Amino acid sequence: MIPLVSSVFRWVFPQEDAADIKREYHLPEVMNFSLRVTGDGWFVLTMPDHPGLITQAKSQDNLLEMVNDAILTYYDVPKRKADIVYDRLAIGDTVIQYQGQLQTQQT
Repeated sequence: MIPLVSSVFRWVFPQEDAADIKREYHLPEVMNFSLRVTGDGWFVLTMPDHPGLITQAKSQDNLLEMVNDAILTYYDVPKRKADIVYDRLAIGDTVIQYQGQLQTQQT
């Protein structure tokens, strides 16, 4: 979403608690995934335990947003409920974590 539109949308529909959404829609606490980087630099993420769940992002900064969008769509969670439910993605020694803005850190 465009930042201004997203801000207004979240003002009208505040994000609900991630734990409540996970319980209500039976989202798992931990998800296994497969990540590959294409020759032209795209991150492509699939989840073998969830057939058809696939997403891609051009950068690590967008990856966590796209993963959340794919999972919430897969589980039919209405957009008005939340944007971010999973706030951490571990990829080998790298952790991508959401804290208002996405941050990447080495572990």
